[in-house]
Amino acid sequence: MEIALSGRFIERNVGGNSTYGRALQKGLEARGQHTVLIPYRSSALSTAIAETRYGRSHPASVDLVHFLADTGPLVAPRGPSVLTVHGVASRWTDVSRSHVANRVWLARVARAVRLCDRIITVSHSSASDVSEVFGVPADRITVIYHGLEAAVIDPPTETPERLRFLADEEFVLYLGNIEPRKNLVNLARAFATDALRSTRLVVAGRPAWDYDESLAAFNAADNVDYLGFVSDDERSWLYTHCRLFVFPSHYEGFGLPVLEALGAGVPVACSDRGSLAEVAGPAKVLPGIDVGGISDGIEDALSDDQWRSRIGSLGPQWASKFTWERSVDKHLDLYRELVG
Repeated sequence: MEIALSGRFIERNVGGNSTYGRALQKGLEARGQHTVLIPYRSSALSTAIAETRYGRSHPASVDLVHFLADTGPLVAPRGPSVLTVHGVASRWTDVSRSHVANRVWLARVARAVRLCDRIITVSHSSASDVSEVFGVPADRITVIYHGLEAAVIDPPTETPERLRFLADEEFVLYLGNIEPRKNLVNLARAFATDALRSTRLVVAGRPAWDYDESLAAFNAADNVDYLGFVSDDERSWLYTHCRLFVFPSHYEGFGLPVLEALGAGVPVACSDRGSLAEVAGPAKVLPGIDVGGISDGIEDALSDDQWRSRIGSLGPQWASKFTWERSVDKHLDLYRELVG
């Protein structure tokens, strides 16, 4: 079988969507399937046009087209097609995008949902959101969880050069995109409270959108280090050397960094918004995602020695339920059903 996948996520670093696209491509190729990349351009509009043209006139050898993240064609593809929708944050929070950007996004996703044969979502929470917001019948939605790649949590033998200043430090870690939905302004401000003023926060991740306020909050805090985008080795080292991983998100479609941290045996404190109630397993739930709730939750997580000692085994046990092997197999089952 020859499967076309969205090149814009596989060839660029765009957070969890790239992790998903690359893991899926790698797994399909390992199973003897041939993959090709759907062309993309430098802007959202030109990419939409390029993806639409490819869907209408792709080579005859392509059996199925899979648009990997939320938006896809403007006109129905000529053969079997799949769209992955990772979640609908605006159903639950108004901080994800600006009002105008959200209206455009909802219109694009609604159109792509109507035009593609089947919809994949990454959690049951996301499936409920997609069904409710876009009116998609349950039999058109397939829930397929993401997986955990062992290499992500396998630390390098030596401390990466850029992180040597942290080698002898205790720190709390946030790793993920820098965007309003991640609630990072409140996270930074929580570290200015009396309870956390002497605790160090390390933030790693690429600026995604509307990140200026978050970056300003990091710069204003004496005990917050912002690293920007980190390499695979740096990410693995950070997971396995932090004292606590914190993820106070307003909403998640899946929440891959939480699963990665648990897989590394790291204590995790996070919100229970969106899919995190499904994915976070033995993590501690923050009592709130305002400044006080984040501060109280982190203080509790750092002081609960009994829970912290158990996470070293409970976290990896929980994370082992989520594998890319199982995820890829379920994708392939769906492809075969559609190609028929």
